[in-house]
Amino acid sequence: MNRLHPSPRIRLSALLVACGLWLAQPALADEYAEVQRLHGAGQTGEALARADKYIAAHPADPQMRFIKANLLSASKRPAEAEALLLQMTRETPELAEPWNNLAVLHAAQGLLDMALAELQTALRLNPGYATALENLGDVQARLAAQAYQRARQLDGGNKRLPPKIDALRGLLDAPPKPGG
Repeated sequence: MNRLHPSPRIRLSALLVACGLWLAQPALADEYAEVQRLHGAGQTGEALARADKYIAAHPADPQMRFIKANLLSASKRPAEAEALLLQMTRETPELAEPWNNLAVLHAAQGLLDMALAELQTALRLNPGYATALENLGDVQARLAAQAYQRARQLDGGNKRLPPKIDALRGLLDAPPKPGG
C-alpha cells in the first residue's frame, strides 16, 4: 500500500521571519542541519537529545519541534509525534506542514476521515502544497477502495466493481515515493 509522505521540513525563511528570528538564521540552520545529520547517521537518540536541548532554549521555534516530530515518527514513536504535531497545530495553526504530517500518522492508523480533514486544512493553508495534494489523493484512493469493497459485500454480483477494486489495488500496492 502506498505510504503517505510527510513533509520533510517547514520553509525555514518564512518561519524565521514569522518568529522574528531572521537575524539568527545561519546559526539556527546549522543546528537544524546537525540534528538531521545525526539522524541520517543513525544516531537518532543523539539527534532527539540535541533537539530537546535546543527546544528547551528556544521553546517558540516551530522548525525544531517539527523536526523532532519527524524524528519521533521515524523512531516508531507515533504517539509522541502525534502529541507534538497536535500541539503545533494549536500553537501555529497557520502552518500547513504539521497538518500534513498529522494526517500521515492518522492515515497509518487507518483513521482516514481524520487524515482527510487534516489534509484539507493543510491545503486551505497552502493550496500549492504538492506533498499534501499527493497525500490527499492517496487517502481518497484508500477511501474509494473501502467503499468499493463494502459495495461488493452488499452486491457480490455487481460486475462493475472488480475492475475498480483491481485498479485501486494496483495503485495502492505501488512502491511508495519519497516525500518532497
